[in-house]
Amino acid sequence: MLTAADYAPPRWLRNAHVQSVLGSSPLRRRTAEQRLAAAGARTEIHLLETAGGVRLQGLHSAVPGVRPHGLVLLLHGWEGSAESNYMRLTAAQLLGRGFEVFRLNFRDHGDTHHLNEGLFHSNRLEEVVQAAQEVARRFPLRPLSVAGYSLGGNFALRLALRASEIGLPLAHAVAVCPVLDPARTMDSMETGLPMYLWYFERKWRDSLARKRDLFPSVHDFDDRTLGLRMRPLTQWMVERHTDFGTLDRYFEGYSIAGPRLARLQVPASILMAADDPVIPLDAFGELQLPPHSRLEVAPWGGHCGFLENARLDGFAERWIADRLAALAAG
Repeated sequence: MLTAADYAPPRWLRNAHVQSVLGSSPLRRRTAEQRLAAAGARTEIHLLETAGGVRLQGLHSAVPGVRPHGLVLLLHGWEGSAESNYMRLTAAQLLGRGFEVFRLNFRDHGDTHHLNEGLFHSNRLEEVVQAAQEVARRFPLRPLSVAGYSLGGNFALRLALRASEIGLPLAHAVAVCPVLDPARTMDSMETGLPMYLWYFERKWRDSLARKRDLFPSVHDFDDRTLGLRMRPLTQWMVERHTDFGTLDRYFEGYSIAGPRLARLQVPASILMAADDPVIPLDAFGELQLPPHSRLEVAPWGGHCGFLENARLDGFAERWIADRLAALAAG
């Protein structure tokens, strides 16, 4: 299997910010579209409804005539979508290795703001758990694994923690640059290069404005609220749209730092970049994993970049597909 030690980008790609920016750039979008199209898969849109009435949208892709090794549920990062570059490229790699793929959009991500009145927040795990159960129900004959990037990696690992207690037949969980400690991640963005905070603030404000336009009687916040910086805007959201009350309790609600993953019964693989400018590396040194799970740290990669060459091929996408293919082969 590929490991983090196999990742050796050329010197001009050993800059964390170059990696992070190019990974989600329009330059890579065309490649992602082409690679997924070349996989020859048939893709269908699915609408998943939970017991609480929440509706989430996803895309199921399968190559006709191929007997699948399994089904992989892919989870994107915050303010990404099922159509993000890394989601399409990971799907292409997995389809090429004989897997089916289900790319799930979180609430209010992609073109799905109209499906639910309530706002997305990072503690909405239960609806993702129920969506995963529905995916397993619709495609019952395929071993199910989950893989996620950034916040999606956090959701993937929390889903793995819940799997055994809800009877979800999850074979493996994979996470790339997952959010471990949300409080430290917020501190890192506030003290790091300003462009990352600006990027996420802009994307979130646009999402909230769209939600307000769709449900004006429910979301009547003004433009001054939308102009808040990340921490006070998160505080506003926590106080008005969650039951957590305080920012600390909200962050604690989806933290998987320290010993929290020690009780994992589903094997997990985690890939992290030592130079990630968004997710602090120090929390990974305190991570406690069971013997069947593994953390790999590459010296380079930025935040979910892991680009390998001038074609902007991605090591993380190959790493996920190689890891799951090796496990499927036994």
